[in-house]
Amino acid sequence: MNGWTVAATAVLAGGVGATVRGVATGPLRRRVVAQNLSTSLACPGLLLLAQGYDRPSYVDLALVLALLGPVGTLVFARLLAEDLEQDPPKAQRVTYAVAGLGGGVVLVLCAAAGPGRAMVKLLVTGALLIGGNLVASRALSGGFARNRHG
Repeated sequence: MNGWTVAATAVLAGGVGATVRGVATGPLRRRVVAQNLSTSLACPGLLLLAQGYDRPSYVDLALVLALLGPVGTLVFARLLAEDLEQDPPKAQRVTYAVAGLGGGVVLVLCAAAGPGRAMVKLLVTGALLIGGNLVASRALSGGFARNRHG
């Protein structure tokens, strides 16, 4: 066990516990935010595991998750728009904290990887992770309501 796997364990253990509790209990607004945050916490965990186990294929999995996770959240936001309009989620601090965690993990891993294709893949994954998380969180809070009605 090295420092990368310890960090991945901490990110995954803390994130999975919080998101499972959020998805399993509480009102709808907390459940959809927890679903959005679950993918945003799994990606940095996978990136840390990729470095810890020296498995570049885990980076590919994190890239796919960073791309598809926010899309799933946007589908939930669209399907549950009427219910969320009455009681919109307010999780700006958590969203920015998770986006900062993802960005920090990507920057540390870019420094460890050095220049090359691996660094480009990490930067693309980080951009998708942070951008997708922020867009999906904004959609959940009703930020795109004007566009939905016309």
